[in-house]
Amino acid sequence: MLIPVLKKNDKQARLLILTVSFVVFAAVALLSRIKLEVNLGFDIHIFALINAVINSIVSVLLVVALLAVKQRKYEQHKKVMMAAMVLSILFLVSYIAHHLLAGETKFGGTGAMKSVYYFILLTHIPLAGIILPFILFTAYRGLTGEYANHKKLAKYTWPLWLYVSVTGVLVYIFISPYYS
Repeated sequence: MLIPVLKKNDKQARLLILTVSFVVFAAVALLSRIKLEVNLGFDIHIFALINAVINSIVSVLLVVALLAVKQRKYEQHKKVMMAAMVLSILFLVSYIAHHLLAGETKFGGTGAMKSVYYFILLTHIPLAGIILPFILFTAYRGLTGEYANHKKLAKYTWPLWLYVSVTGVLVYIFISPYYS
């Protein structure tokens, strides 16, 4: 096993994790209702493409991290998971930028594709909204050396995070033809 890199302080960690999670959730919710009219001189939907690329990479990293931990390559697992977290922060910045600049895009598909899109979207959004504290608590348990608790949380966090990252790419694929 790895040497813990954080001292355990559940009270302080819980407050920090819940505060960060609330602030991020509130920022995304509030900023998604605002549209800035700014001409950046390039297609602002590039941010949506960046989001999809980041989500694709995060999806791959999550699988690589799972394989690493199953092979008991704990240092590799830690590095890959930290990379996934850093990329997720970059995703969040790009996501907010896109929604601030582009506003809302309506899906124009019909029939079965419309049903599939809305099913994916309606499962993706709430899970994306609640996954952050799970990710942070799971990382905290790993970084403090509480590996049994880390593993228990990861059994729920990992598949939800993977689902959110994969469905984020699918939402982009479905909606991108309707960007104007």
